[in-house]
Amino acid sequence: MSKVIAFQIPKSEKSFIQFQEDRGKHFYDSLHQHPQAQLTLILEGRGQLLVGDYVGRFDAGDLYLLPESIPHVFRSDVDYYQEESELRIAGNTIFFDFKAMRKAFLEVEDFQELAQLKDKIIGCYEITGRVRKEIARVMSCFGEFSGIARLRECFHILSLLDFNSADITLLNKVPVPRMMTERDGRRMDQVMRFILENSGRQITLEEVADQANMSKEAFCRFFKLRTRKTLTQYVQQLRVTEAKKLLLETDLSIAQVSYQVGFQTLSHFNKTFKNLTDMTPKDWRRLE
Repeated sequence: MSKVIAFQIPKSEKSFIQFQEDRGKHFYDSLHQHPQAQLTLILEGRGQLLVGDYVGRFDAGDLYLLPESIPHVFRSDVDYYQEESELRIAGNTIFFDFKAMRKAFLEVEDFQELAQLKDKIIGCYEITGRVRKEIARVMSCFGEFSGIARLRECFHILSLLDFNSADITLLNKVPVPRMMTERDGRRMDQVMRFILENSGRQITLEEVADQANMSKEAFCRFFKLRTRKTLTQYVQQLRVTEAKKLLLETDLSIAQVSYQVGFQTLSHFNKTFKNLTDMTPKDWRRLE
């Protein structure tokens, strides 16, 4: 598959399946979209996953299913961008171009269930448990398959996608806005980069609106429409997501974590953390 440049949509190659292996210092870090649904297995690396209204972390072993034409980014942690870092990432992705199969869907009855599957992929899903284990087994060696064997393994993977299963969890809380224009996409990419790089300090609405070259009022409407969150809600989600990582992986006190991720008071941190996770920071740390 040709490299996906931020918000420049590649033309269909009339191929239902495209396979991509990502290897390097960090994952592609621009917010982007493409007309294929995608299934991504993280083999190595960690960072933040942004998809629609969802803000979360990814780690080695995670498996995600994304619908077609949804803006998203797997952004590696800051450590991966340091020149002296020896950290590396690895991921395997299968892209499904359902449009390439449109004629077959219409004319071949055996493909009706496959045609309906496309409409069931309504957001970003995390796949866990037995289903993840089986799909990961196939994806780890998917590049070795070709022709009918590749198609066979692809259909096997799709047959495992039971959206009523406890192993498949929808991460988005509301219907996900799809297909931004290239202009809006570049604006959102610039905004997201700024927020991610500065979420550890106090940032103002005016600063972020300037990144989009918009007035504060216009930016608020623009941002809420595309994330289903206000800027404050989005930044708080980013900070809590980072705090969850620090609470489990460091010996920093809860107060130190609070200040490091950008909260000005410990009480505000505790309240926001509880609202977003239904747990206190202390209880979350006990999960380790």
